[in-house]
Amino acid sequence: MTADEQKAKHLEMIQAVVSRLAGNSFSIKGWSITLVSALFALAAKDANVRYAALALLPGLCFWGLDAYYLRQERLYRKLYNAVRIAPALGNPPTVLDPFSMDTTPLVAQVDSWAGTVASKTIFWLHAPIVSAVVAVMIYAATR
Repeated sequence: MTADEQKAKHLEMIQAVVSRLAGNSFSIKGWSITLVSALFALAAKDANVRYAALALLPGLCFWGLDAYYLRQERLYRKLYNAVRIAPALGNPPTVLDPFSMDTTPLVAQVDSWAGTVASKTIFWLHAPIVSAVVAVMIYAATR
């Protein structure tokens, strides 16, 4: 196998991981909305603060998990770019061996998990969900 073929295979492997991570993130967004909505329906039906409080847990968990997957996706995109721009012969400067999937050398180039939690793509979906849960909890507690 030539160096160019190895590079192409390596890029395919990385792209497969990126695709899986993006799919997982999409699935998490769907589950978050579905589960929180179902718990909202129960809370609104009975004006029960317990159901609303219960909705807070998956809302926060899915927010954190979505941020984790987005951060991992960003790391693998950095790895993809490092492999893509590497010279045809020899190892890329950030990768130890030709088929490495280790993103550790690239961690400093991507926001931390906490920074990813506050990123626009994550924040503007999950913050309104959590805010709505808190609002329903306050409403149910005052009824």
